[in-house]
Amino acid sequence: MSRLQVVSGKGGTGKTTVAAALALALATEGKRTLLVEVEGRQGIAQLFETEALPYEERKIAVAPGGGEVYALAIDPELALLDYLQMFYKLGGAGRALKKLGAIDFATTIAPGLRDVLLTGKACEAVRRKDKRGRYTYDCVVMDAPPTGRITRFLNVNDEVAGLAKIGPIHNQAQAVMRVLKSPETAVHLVTLLEEMPVQETADGIAELRAAQLPVGRVIVNMVRPALLGDASLEPVLDRTPRTAIAKTLSAAGLGGARRGGGAERLVDPLLEQAAEYAERYALERDQRAQLTEFGRPLHELPLFAGGMDLAGLYELATELRKQGIS
Repeated sequence: MSRLQVVSGKGGTGKTTVAAALALALATEGKRTLLVEVEGRQGIAQLFETEALPYEERKIAVAPGGGEVYALAIDPELALLDYLQMFYKLGGAGRALKKLGAIDFATTIAPGLRDVLLTGKACEAVRRKDKRGRYTYDCVVMDAPPTGRITRFLNVNDEVAGLAKIGPIHNQAQAVMRVLKSPETAVHLVTLLEEMPVQETADGIAELRAAQLPVGRVIVNMVRPALLGDASLEPVLDRTPRTAIAKTLSAAGLGGARRGGGAERLVDPLLEQAAEYAERYALERDQRAQLTEFGRPLHELPLFAGGMDLAGLYELATELRKQGIS
């Protein structure tokens, strides 16, 4: 199992929810997982029903078996201060730079620098060891930017290493890319059984492979239960006689028993709903078939009709474990 698990996906697919559930699934049987947020939305805090995350690693949950989930919301400015202190030992001068606005200026004129700092901080957590030489975290899960810019986000250190031929910046960028392009890392893509998310997933996989970044699993989120199978849909598609449907409804006590009563009035709306379901079922079946062509492990997570809460998050983690993702 890769130690850095990057989770991306088209907006609206629930990638933050999947990242949080994955962190819980990985933090089992005494393991420690760090869940990292890089977009500043505080989505992790909302999911775990806790206060906004500061720029420090804080325990936010206990997983089954006593494992722990820590979380970190990376602040680019504070990450730059860490970087300056690590390589240039600026100390108080670094704090003075922040007051003067130099850090904000640096991240504004060099947009790529922000992504360098974000990925660098996550990779530092992956490599970090305690005094006994053991890894501080068994796994680091990153709630990454959407699929449309995930490859550039992860690959920015390659560009920086090419621009800075020598020195600490070059060395740091190379060290980050060694982690990101190694078996230590897996980039998972979250999608829905809909045309646009599936197409964006296909594009994302192609871009990641072209950049030699490791593609992990495809996770289909918010899958609705199959109410009728192919065999059950055949009679609907073949236009089951209305009289037969009305008799069945009447026998079930729907619409009353009077001839020409409510049962017959229920037939049209019932057939309309069945036709809509058949159309959606066929679409989802086609999208699922496309996803299997990507050649990556495929997982499906159920839709929670009432919305996602902390209990639902633990249920998703349990489902991921059942599917062998931890």
